[in-house]
Amino acid sequence: MFEWEQELIAYIHQHNGIYGRYIDDIFIATNQSLVEVQLELQKAQTKDINIEITPVIATLVNFLDVIVINENGHLRTSIYHKPTAPPYILPYTSDHRRHIHRNIPYTALLRAARLCSNVEDFDTERIRIDMSLLLNHYPPRFISYHFNKFFENNNALPVLQRLDKNIYRQLHHDLLHKCTRREKQLNMKTKDPIQFPTVLQKKPWNKSIMYLRYKYDSGLTTHFPKQFHEWWNKHFKYGANDLNNVFIRMIGNSNRTLEQWFIHKKPSKELLTRLDPKLN
Repeated sequence: MFEWEQELIAYIHQHNGIYGRYIDDIFIATNQSLVEVQLELQKAQTKDINIEITPVIATLVNFLDVIVINENGHLRTSIYHKPTAPPYILPYTSDHRRHIHRNIPYTALLRAARLCSNVEDFDTERIRIDMSLLLNHYPPRFISYHFNKFFENNNALPVLQRLDKNIYRQLHHDLLHKCTRREKQLNMKTKDPIQFPTVLQKKPWNKSIMYLRYKYDSGLTTHFPKQFHEWWNKHFKYGANDLNNVFIRMIGNSNRTLEQWFIHKKPSKELLTRLDPKLN
């Protein structure tokens, strides 16, 4: 797939378009004519018999959980809901800690504000979230409190009160580029040498080296590294592509021995004493 899409990516970038792929779903936005796009897709269709594409060319398309609309050259995004998916949210009566229920309204609005570029679409999604929460037995006062808290924390109460387009545009931009809590925690750890020593820090990804792990034994896989390099040179390193500059490093993982299977280390005395009060 990587090799197959390179020519298509170059074509889209050459004409100042947008190209994105997630596994086998591809999204393309371009100013080229319909005939030109169809010709390019036909070329891609015949490039590899193992890859079959089903193009959908329209001014409104679904990509993952987003609806993308072309409105006179401007892209408008909103949330896509599968018709078969019920409006299910964790029931308020479920046996979960309270902070989980508190987070659901906030994160649902956060997702809507990130994906909806238009304030009317966001308000429609807000009503949908409200109805889903009510259907799953969330109290109305609970919903109103956490909805207001979301807009207060992001200085966007006018969006809730009168659908202010300018303030929502700023809210959408800020939340779309805002780091998540996990990203913030990771950034803080990397700056603290005590919590995150240099030895444990993630090294920059070297794209010229590919590490491949395999199960090693003294019989069947003895000659596997040599055989794999022959396959690599034959099926991947051909022509002028980026894979010619990639170095393969084979790492053999040993199988567990009988000693590891049958022998278990006895727990420490402190642990056994802590588990059994009678031993105190």
